[in-house]
Amino acid sequence: MTGVVAAVIVGLAALIVGLLVGYILRKSIGEKTIGNAEQKAKNLILDAENRAETLKKEKILEAKEEVHRQRNDAEREIRERRNEIQKSERRLVQKEEAIDRKLENIEKKEESITNKEKSISNKQQEMEKLRKQQMEELEKISGYSVEQAREIILQKVEKEARSDAALLYKEIESKAKDEADKKAKEIITGAIQRCAADHVAESTVSVVPLPNDEMKGRIIGREGRNIRAIETLTGIDLIIDDTPEAVILSGFDPVRREVARLALEKLIVDGRIHPARIEEMVQKSEREVKAIIKEEGEQATFEVGIHNLHPELVKLLGRLKYRTSYGQNVLKHSIEVAHLAGLMAGELGLDVTLAKRAGLLHDIGKALDHEREGTHVDIGIEVLRKYKESEAVINGMAAHHGDYEPKSIEAVLIAAADALSAARPGARRETLESYIKRLQKLEEIANTTEGVERSYAIQAGREIRIIAKPDEVSDDDIVLLARDISKKIESELEYPGQIKVNVVRETRAIDYAK
Repeated sequence: MTGVVAAVIVGLAALIVGLLVGYILRKSIGEKTIGNAEQKAKNLILDAENRAETLKKEKILEAKEEVHRQRNDAEREIRERRNEIQKSERRLVQKEEAIDRKLENIEKKEESITNKEKSISNKQQEMEKLRKQQMEELEKISGYSVEQAREIILQKVEKEARSDAALLYKEIESKAKDEADKKAKEIITGAIQRCAADHVAESTVSVVPLPNDEMKGRIIGREGRNIRAIETLTGIDLIIDDTPEAVILSGFDPVRREVARLALEKLIVDGRIHPARIEEMVQKSEREVKAIIKEEGEQATFEVGIHNLHPELVKLLGRLKYRTSYGQNVLKHSIEVAHLAGLMAGELGLDVTLAKRAGLLHDIGKALDHEREGTHVDIGIEVLRKYKESEAVINGMAAHHGDYEPKSIEAVLIAAADALSAARPGARRETLESYIKRLQKLEEIANTTEGVERSYAIQAGREIRIIAKPDEVSDDDIVLLARDISKKIESELEYPGQIKVNVVRETRAIDYAK
């Protein structure tokens, strides 16, 4: 019994000890698990914070890069707009300077006219005083009636006034020739305006076809950037209107217009139209046009058989490919004149080489008449002297319109060949009927003027020669007669270029010895 109780007690004690040991072990295991979980949680939190910090830094870096990129784009756009504004400002400044120069010239002309009017007015006052004095003296001395004296004095004063007016006109014309471009401004102003109007209608416009009307918007570009770039680089105005699938190029310089046309055609084919591409195509077109000009000049000299020309003269000949006169290509016309002059010189036993050389170069001034002032004849003289051409060639070129006296038979042949080439049927747009009507109208204007006996239109209508009545018109009066007829021609007749009015007065005395 005691042993059983002891066994029970030992068992209970062992059970209690086991329970205590199990509890302690479980507690320690639980605490260890909880500690590991807490450590893992801390590690996860730390990792999350690190990743969040890294992500934050990446986003901040990306944001900074985006801001930098946007700022660079904005700065580039600002620079482009600033450049465009500066170009516009430069154009405006140039236009303002040109307007200021024109205003200054106008003011000078007005001042000159005012001074001349004052001078004429003073002379008229002096004449009036002299007339009164003479009337009083005549009444006292001669015993003439007032009406008779008045008639005598008026005739004398009129004669003196006409003489003074003629002298004054000669003085004004001489000053204009010396100080300006050797032409009387009042005589040539109307002719220049009419010539410019005809010229614009014929040869200052080129048309570039477009594949579609959407291309117009691409040519204009954003805020007109592309069209401004084309106009600035070429110096040619682009006219984009309602004309379907076409752009008009307007400009007086035919070479620049050809460059603009080629560049625009290349841009249309390429499809990439922006300022940088435009500049590239314009430069490429300029090189092509220069090459064409050189090639055409060399081809012209080879075709005619003229060698050892100065390279610059060859280039000027090539420029004539893009120059027209009354619809006739000037380069082809020059080659034709050279051949005709050479043939006629050969038939007459003259210098064929000289005739061909002068014929080929007779219109060389037209290659530069858009850039320099003066007629193409005067420009041609300057150019040929600059490049050391012989005086015979220069005279042959200068005399082909009758502006200068021909000094050789070859020079006469050049004028004849020029007239033949221009008068060939189909060579020029002006019909024979309109040409004859213009000559008849020119002679009619002169014949209906008082004091004119006969008139003849010569030099293909470039000159009218007038025979004055010697008993009605004095030597001083012919100056005013030429002036009046030139004014009538300017107001009543439309013509290209200028017309020379040549008034001749001649008195012959004939007697017979018997």
